[in-house]
Amino acid sequence: MTMRLTSLDQVPQSLRPAYNPSAHGVGIVHIGLGAFHKAHQAALTELAIAASGGDWRILGVSLRSPKAADELAPQHGLYTLIERGASTSARVIGSISGAICSAEDPALALDAMANPATKIVSITVTEKAYGLDRASGGCDRNHPAVAADLKSPHKPHGVLGMLVRALDMRRQAGISPFTVLCCDNLPDNGHLLRGATIDFANDINTELAGWIAENVSFPSTMVDRITPAATAKTLADAEALLGVADLAAIETEPFYQWVIADNFPLGRPKWEAAGVIFTDNVAAFEAMKLRMLNGSHSMLAYAGFHAGRTYVRDVMADRALAKLVRRHLDTAAATLPPIEGIDTGNYADALIKRFRNPEIAHQTFQIAMDGSEKLPQRIFSALADARSREIETRAFAFATAAWLRHISGSTHDCESYELRDPRAAELSEMARGKGAGEIVANIRKSGFISETVATDDAFWAEVTEILASMLAEPMTAVIEAEAAR
Repeated sequence: MTMRLTSLDQVPQSLRPAYNPSAHGVGIVHIGLGAFHKAHQAALTELAIAASGGDWRILGVSLRSPKAADELAPQHGLYTLIERGASTSARVIGSISGAICSAEDPALALDAMANPATKIVSITVTEKAYGLDRASGGCDRNHPAVAADLKSPHKPHGVLGMLVRALDMRRQAGISPFTVLCCDNLPDNGHLLRGATIDFANDINTELAGWIAENVSFPSTMVDRITPAATAKTLADAEALLGVADLAAIETEPFYQWVIADNFPLGRPKWEAAGVIFTDNVAAFEAMKLRMLNGSHSMLAYAGFHAGRTYVRDVMADRALAKLVRRHLDTAAATLPPIEGIDTGNYADALIKRFRNPEIAHQTFQIAMDGSEKLPQRIFSALADARSREIETRAFAFATAAWLRHISGSTHDCESYELRDPRAAELSEMARGKGAGEIVANIRKSGFISETVATDDAFWAEVTEILASMLAEPMTAVIEAEAAR
């Protein structure tokens, strides 16, 4: 059996961090220890520490599965980051000091968050894990984690419960609060998380809720880096580079972007040394990314998966599908306000190039999960702007129809598949075995689509027409017909 990576002494000099990790303390606790965090925030914090030092290493916390902690903890936080593009490069990252799973006992994670040395708590848990009620701007008390933590606030297991308990521990100890840094694909994510956190706290202690509202910073962010799940090849390539087994190795694309509102009362790493953009206009960057990258990603994932395209690169090799991706990008760009220094046409060109990257194996089925959480901000949020500017919305209707075809579970042109969505049971009841008109009617009154979108009759008429074709014909035929329009 190959020896496991446990120390930088095992790593070739050329792949080691440009600093001594053990000389730097922990200043960040990160909740949601997945591949994206390792490819994005941890990798950019690595560059910031190398450039300017500071006690900004990261303790990673997994809320549910122990898998990520089991991969990283025996390696003392070390892992290989492989960047695949026109050429392939790799380095070992040292910014993560350790990894724990809080599922059984949250005490270690809470103590770390309450430690005065912790200045930032960052989060990547996907949209569905927070328990947000976007309609009210607060928390969703029906969300399983929110409901459980409200009943047992001193032993929380969800995001809001963990944040509120750790902040209360600091408040009671007279310690200034950490900055809460949401790094998930949510519009105005800092504002949304702030509202949900205060609302949750208000159910426990109104004085605590007021303290959070007055003292805790929740900067908004926009994050971008395509990061597929690690494969056997990822691990094999890392082992070939290091000469030891690295079970935490990941791969990603060369491109990355991080845009942040600069509001860190206790300080932060010098992330600008890694190319991070600090701005008061995060919302504009956020809308561009959500509508263009994420929106087209959702469209190509649903259409591509049902056309038998396993990876994004396979979608882009399909002439008709690639044409629809470009149409979606152009339509989404037209709905956006201008951003100083940003050309959305160039951004679309860059996205096409990134999607075509033959070295990145990003599965369409992976992207297709959690559509009920993603489509409201990726597709539906653009409708009002499209209407006000008299922009053709066919691209958005096609993306929506492809999602509805996916939740229908229809196997007329494919093998059976799992619907991976937090509302899977509800969606299946709305759509399985039903015709296009009935599916659309059910979705329009589902409650998680805004009234403005739900009452747009012209949009849903177009969705119904496209969906009817998708339920009756092979997706490949529907795509060809759509691309020929």
